[in-house]
Amino acid sequence: MTLSGKGYFIWQIPNCEKGVVNTIANLAQQSGFTHILIKVADGTYSYNVDSNGNDLVPPLVSALKARDIAVWGWHYIYGNYPAKEANKAIERINNLGLAGYALDVEGEFKQEGKDEAASLFMSKLRKALPNLPVALCSYRYPSYHTKVPWKIFLEQCDFNMPQVYWEQSHNPGAQLTRSVSEFQAMTPYRPIIPVGSAYIRGTWAPTTADITEFLQTAQSLGLSAANFWEWSNTRKNLSDVWNTIRDYDWSNPPVANMAAALIEAWNSHSPNQVTNLYASNGVHVNSARTVQGTTAIYSWYQSLFSMLPQATFTLTSSHGSNSSQHFTWRATSSSGSVDDGSDTLGILNGKIVYHFTYFSVN
Repeated sequence: MTLSGKGYFIWQIPNCEKGVVNTIANLAQQSGFTHILIKVADGTYSYNVDSNGNDLVPPLVSALKARDIAVWGWHYIYGNYPAKEANKAIERINNLGLAGYALDVEGEFKQEGKDEAASLFMSKLRKALPNLPVALCSYRYPSYHTKVPWKIFLEQCDFNMPQVYWEQSHNPGAQLTRSVSEFQAMTPYRPIIPVGSAYIRGTWAPTTADITEFLQTAQSLGLSAANFWEWSNTRKNLSDVWNTIRDYDWSNPPVANMAAALIEAWNSHSPNQVTNLYASNGVHVNSARTVQGTTAIYSWYQSLFSMLPQATFTLTSSHGSNSSQHFTWRATSSSGSVDDGSDTLGILNGKIVYHFTYFSVN
């Protein structure tokens, strides 16, 4: 099952619309959500079970399904008792009739010995449920969290749901673009369905412009869906953010982000992949010269990738239309860095026909 459109994470059902399942389901439907992810387990225990032992999840699952909303479960796993955690996952999935399952993997899996735990958990889960859509939900930048057993999880997952939380910043587009780029460079690559920030942290909160930028970037990068964390926090504290997510029309894609596509191609370090984005008579301009045609542009990128070997390019801002876009960028490499990249693109029929670039290497 491929997810598409907008979705939301639910943590504690009683904190969402006072736990009234029909209110939750109606709001989800009115907001155009195609899927909801409910916390159904924590470690070896069932979650969203009240103090009297009543399981709060089944009524909500039924109410959402009645409105044609796909219901996934999510499970925070620790790796201390991986066999028991897998048994709990299998039990909850089967008993609740879930359409998919997301594994929340965080700091515990940076500890020694957790590779084996990850392998045991995934093997047991997949043996019991080989066809269930499963997603890894973890950090946005794998380069910051190298001890997480990414490969072990992703080899047996169908999707990757990175937590692209842009706390203390307001550049979700750049952060999402970087997250996708880092995962694309890993093996195996799994389709990305990012999770965005829709909560308050201290004095920081996402703006409505942030939310729109995050969703537009997800679509411009060709991602099939996007989710937000977390229902109760948004509803209680960020009504304008909720309304922005509700009103965003996923069926009406935004302007194609050629800047993001170009940055992604730069990160491939392949002149062929980059020049494929240009029209055959495309023009490339900088302060020193103007060249025309893909052969000359190919040579330019050979020089760039030699000047900045194995560089990591990051999109820092972009705006424009389907015919003209301006973007800023930076790069880091073993032979220098760029902090002031500033480019303008002219686009015709989905190809770059004009490209002015300015940058200096430090």
